[in-house]
Amino acid sequence: MTKHIVCYSGGHSSALVALHVAETRGTQDLILLNHDISAWVEHEDIKRFKREVAEYIGLPVTYATYMDAQYDQFDVCVKAQAFKVENGQELCTNRLKTRPFMAYLESEHPAKDVVIYYGFDLNEQKRITRRAGILGQLGYKTAFPLATSNVRVRATEDIGIARPMTYGAFKHGNCVGCLKAGWQHWYIVYCTRPDIWEKAKWAEDEIGHAIHHDENGPVYLIDMEPKFEAMKRAGIPATEHISHQRFWAGVQKVIEIKVQANLLPCECIF
Repeated sequence: MTKHIVCYSGGHSSALVALHVAETRGTQDLILLNHDISAWVEHEDIKRFKREVAEYIGLPVTYATYMDAQYDQFDVCVKAQAFKVENGQELCTNRLKTRPFMAYLESEHPAKDVVIYYGFDLNEQKRITRRAGILGQLGYKTAFPLATSNVRVRATEDIGIARPMTYGAFKHGNCVGCLKAGWQHWYIVYCTRPDIWEKAKWAEDEIGHAIHHDENGPVYLIDMEPKFEAMKRAGIPATEHISHQRFWAGVQKVIEIKVQANLLPCECIF
C-alpha cells in the first residue's frame, strides 16, 4: 500500500496540498508530517492553523522535530558556529527540518511505495526540480499538486479556516527572523519583533559572521538599524505584500521627500 506523506509546514500552500491529497487519495495512508518549531519564532496562530486543517481532514499531525522544539534558528546556528552548512543551505533548515525529516523517512518509511508531496507551485520550478532530484536519488517519488493538478480548494477560508494571521505582513508561514529572507522581511522583524531582532544580533556576534551579504561583503544587522529607524519614522509599511522593487523604490522616494521637507536629517539616507 502506497504511503502519501505531505510535507505539512503550517503554511497555506502545504495545507492546500494536504486537503487535495485527502480528497483524491483518501486518509487511510496519508501522513501530515510537520517539523514543530519553537513557539517563540513560529507564531501560535500557525500552530492553530495546522491543528484546524488536520482536524478538518480527520488526521493527527505527525511530528519529526529537533529537540522537542526547544531551540530556535539562532540557537542551532550559534551551537554550530555557522549560519550555513557546507553545501550552502541555511544551517537552521538543515538542523530543524532536513535532518529530522531524513531520519524519520529512514526509520519509518523505506523508499518503496512512498510519495512525498510539497506545496511548491508553478513559479517554483527550480525548487521542484531540486527536491524531486534529491529524493529521487534516494528512491522516493515526489508530487507537486499546486503545480500539476487542478486543486479544488484554493483558499482555506473556503472551508471555514482562516489562514495564519502572519500572512497579514508576510507572504509565508516561515519562522519570524527567517535566515533565508531578505531585508524586506527583516525590516518587518525590526518593526514588530525587536526581541527577535536583538537575538539575531546576538547570534551574529557569537558566530562572528553576518546573516546577510551583498556584492560588497557582509552586512550586519546593527549596521541597518539607522536606515530601518529612518524608514519606520517615515511611515514605510512593514509588509511583504509590496514587490521587492516597488518597496525599495518607495523607501528611497519617501525618505527623500521627508529630507527635502526637513523632517529627517540627511544622514538617514543610505
